[in-house]
Amino acid sequence: MAVESGPGDLIRVVALLGAAVVAVPLFRRLGLGSVLGYLAAGLAIGPFGLGLFSDPQAILHIAELGVVMFLFVVGLEMQPSRLWRMRRQIFGLGTLQVIACGALLTGVGLLGGLRPAVAFVAAMGFVLTSTAIVMQILEERGVITTPPAQRIVAILLLEDLAIVPLLAIVALLVPAGAMGDSGIRWAEIGIALGTLAALVAAGVWLLNPLFRVLARSGAREVMTAAALLVVLGSALLMQLGGLSMAMGAFLAGVLLSESTFRHQLEAEIEPFRGLLLGLFFLGVGMALDLRVIAVDWPAIVAWVIAFMAFKSVAIYAVARATRAPPRDAVYRSALMAQGGEFAFVLYATAAASGIFDAHIHAVFTTVVIVSMALTPLIMLLVTRLMPAPKASMDGIDLADGLEATVLVIGFGRFGQITSQALLARGISVSIIDNDTDMIRAAAGFGFKVYYGDGKRLDVLLASGAAKVRAIAVCVEKPDDALKIAELVRHEFPVARVLVRAYDRGHAIKLMDLGVDYQIRETFESALAFGEAALLALDVPATEAAETVADVRRRDLERLTLQQTAGDFKAGRDLLRGNVIRPAPLTPAAGQRQPIGEAPAAVAPTQPA
Repeated sequence: MAVESGPGDLIRVVALLGAAVVAVPLFRRLGLGSVLGYLAAGLAIGPFGLGLFSDPQAILHIAELGVVMFLFVVGLEMQPSRLWRMRRQIFGLGTLQVIACGALLTGVGLLGGLRPAVAFVAAMGFVLTSTAIVMQILEERGVITTPPAQRIVAILLLEDLAIVPLLAIVALLVPAGAMGDSGIRWAEIGIALGTLAALVAAGVWLLNPLFRVLARSGAREVMTAAALLVVLGSALLMQLGGLSMAMGAFLAGVLLSESTFRHQLEAEIEPFRGLLLGLFFLGVGMALDLRVIAVDWPAIVAWVIAFMAFKSVAIYAVARATRAPPRDAVYRSALMAQGGEFAFVLYATAAASGIFDAHIHAVFTTVVIVSMALTPLIMLLVTRLMPAPKASMDGIDLADGLEATVLVIGFGRFGQITSQALLARGISVSIIDNDTDMIRAAAGFGFKVYYGDGKRLDVLLASGAAKVRAIAVCVEKPDDALKIAELVRHEFPVARVLVRAYDRGHAIKLMDLGVDYQIRETFESALAFGEAALLALDVPATEAAETVADVRRRDLERLTLQQTAGDFKAGRDLLRGNVIRPAPLTPAAGQRQPIGEAPAAVAPTQPA
């Protein structure tokens, strides 16, 4: 019998999409982040807003697949070798933080009048930080690849792993007679371990052969279906074994992380992951029960403040004890002071087993949701209140009393290559840069770079600019290069000034300043690339070199005319009809013409 969906179902789907489309860009524009936008949108269309959804738990249950797929993608990035390198951070730092936070929050629960078993489960559920929210914030801030963020990811992985023993401990804490005898409990633990072993075995011996067979079929939709099958199948297997669905997906990702199909799997899953993860945040917003808050708001406010405050204190203490800088410790404690989605699993299990009554379950579930909603606001506040980071000067020398033939300002990739040519000829070089990380990295390769800002006259004097024969300005930012060139040209007129130009307009401004030499690195590298393309098409080397030289000469003529005319349009008008007509491409002896008869090439009137 066919089941037809009514217009109400379509209205709810449109409401979900519309709420996300409106709220998320608005909240991001306000600097509040997309997570808070999703939570607010869920609250607006949920039971306590417009009332379009009366059962947010059903939405939340489906949306948990977003977290499942998210951890599968995380697993794809975590090759076993990488996990092994991170073992100290995962099992050392992660375990230390979980134990410290769990012990402190359990003590807070006992002081709050909770029974020992209730206090322990409530505390350990809150210890499990929201992986989805933390990773989303790290991605939005563009810091996920930095060392401090990688340590946070390692701790999150340990917390995700911790759900397995915590569920087992909950089974052991069940009141006598609530869930049968201990033999049944141990049987459940055995089933869980067997399920875990089965998943690992399937990942090692079945998954790669399966994807090789499917890849030969050439059917894109089959690969998409197979990727979803792996994620959902592993999650289902873990759920049937009494474990976390997300952990099953993570393990499947790890087992496929070294597969040749890893990138294709990630591309197939990504659209579903983003959509379902957004749906998860919407579901969390819908699940915020305002009736519980209205009735028990003093207790909820007290538990939120106590748990978040003491958890952040424990995280900060662990971070500082493991030699994290104070700024990183504050950032980590603010970001991870919340509860997370795995708390819902742990609290639901505790409620089903009789450890939590209905009231305790509702209160602490609300506490976790409120803490998740507060996290983006707390991060925004911490970011604005914390002072700008000061670069550490340990092991770095300031520019002072330098003497050399050439002063190089800026030691990025351009300055590094420039200095190598000078040093190869035995020319003495002084190098300054204002990036402390770059200075330390250069020291590892035998380069002595001094700290100094080339835009300051006192720094230039301390760097010996008044005595050098040439000053090479190799900084990356065009505005900085202009300021330095103007300062150097005015204060040190004897020195030859060579400047790295960003683009054509930047080059003309430098020419107006009267620098001795400027070069657009992209132009020169593009010419070399074009010459290589001509050679690949069997153009004789001499003809290729002549063509490139002709392009360079005519570009210089255009550049000079544009500088004289004062604007690009006038310079372009002066050069209309100025074309390059090289000889047609000729194949080498005995070879077939590779691309047919070559038409006359017309040089662009305004190259980059």
